[in-house]
Amino acid sequence: MSLLSRLTSALSISASSSPTVPPPGSSEMRSTPLVAKDARVLVVGGGGTMGSSTALHLARRGYTDVRVLDVWQNPSADSAGNDLNKIAGSDHGQGVWSEVTKASWAGWKDDPVFAPFCHTVGKLDLAAGPGAYADTRRAKYEALVAAGRDDVAWLANGAEVKARAPHLADAEIDTWQGLYTADGGYVRARAALDAVGHELRRLGVKTAFGTAGTFKELILDGAGDCARAVGVRAADGTEWPADLVVIAAGAWTPVLIDLEGQCESKCWVYAHIQLTPDEMERLKGIPTVYNDVYGFFMEPSPTGLLKFCNEFPGYTHLASAQPFPLSAPITLSVPRSHAAHPTDTMPSEALGEIERLVALALPWLAGRPLINQAMCWCTDTPDANWLLCEDPRWAGVVIASGDSGHSFATLPHVGAEVADLIEGKMSAEKRNAWRWRPGHGDPEGTGRGGPRPKDLSQLDGWRHDP
Repeated sequence: MSLLSRLTSALSISASSSPTVPPPGSSEMRSTPLVAKDARVLVVGGGGTMGSSTALHLARRGYTDVRVLDVWQNPSADSAGNDLNKIAGSDHGQGVWSEVTKASWAGWKDDPVFAPFCHTVGKLDLAAGPGAYADTRRAKYEALVAAGRDDVAWLANGAEVKARAPHLADAEIDTWQGLYTADGGYVRARAALDAVGHELRRLGVKTAFGTAGTFKELILDGAGDCARAVGVRAADGTEWPADLVVIAAGAWTPVLIDLEGQCESKCWVYAHIQLTPDEMERLKGIPTVYNDVYGFFMEPSPTGLLKFCNEFPGYTHLASAQPFPLSAPITLSVPRSHAAHPTDTMPSEALGEIERLVALALPWLAGRPLINQAMCWCTDTPDANWLLCEDPRWAGVVIASGDSGHSFATLPHVGAEVADLIEGKMSAEKRNAWRWRPGHGDPEGTGRGGPRPKDLSQLDGWRHDP
């Protein structure tokens, strides 16, 4: 949400610096495709956001032997996209991310696979008061006006916010201010992922789920600089041959394959309130509300579930794991699958923050039971740019990861970027922004910022193992 606007201001600077990185992770454009359209392509994590979008775009471009590997069928139970709804829109600045979000929003509105799940109800991107976040919202507003957008408005105080969002009439938000965009809103996430899964089957994309679809290791031919991936070995021993392997396993990517510290997996949390039919009608068609301090919520689902999320830096889950090709375990943040641990809820402090958001924004719902409490796992890069590149260690491997909080909104389009990379069509600017870059950090301040995330081991209230 707030990340993309910060990214766009820095990309023009970083793109001009032409850093030295070894091929194939460099920013130089490839003149030939990585593989032919009859090549065997494996998409590891193809039941989630970036993986399923990649499989979709490859199939649409005529690739005839694409196979999705995942622990779960689409929509993957481990995917952050397997959720009720997500914020989406096309209001993100200039440059690479402007292009990505515009193409993504057009896909949501116009692509028959995605259009049924797009809700253009408007979007409020708000600061709790004057300060840095309000300043960046104002700069974004001015940039959008300069670009000719006539669907945006600057809301200078709580009264102006309430005029755009009458459902906040009882909220004490006098200092709130920020950006309103009419051409935005939210998308029904789980339903959209499910639709992609059906479309993949219609297009003839192959699948393997369960232990046969669970990544264990790459199968390599050769060694050192001559090593090439020729397949994937699954947890049950199945060997899947491949000419190209795309690793797009979301928050699980750095656990499956060593990314040399470029991504860190974190969880965020959500809870629902079950509304009555009359309450559903009261909140029907409301604009999406995001606040940089308190969190966000949007229109209730067709079954009357109203989702609330607090705003915070996320939580890690430090544990021992041994990503390929390491010879010994390391400590890193390992996602704790809600599908495997269905009794997990959320830390007590996060629950209190969601209760605070409800009481502030919709006081008539204060005290109602918060149900379906869960943690949702994503993976961040330090600078919040994707890690979308060839892996320089082995030929025949593409990494598509580094969600950084903005990938689901790009579900209709992100796979096109992966396909462009495979076909040698990705621009130098994008290759630079999304390159292999261990140790790069966040020199332009485009990442999430703020304090280090707390680890779940430090917190109580979330673990309820039988």
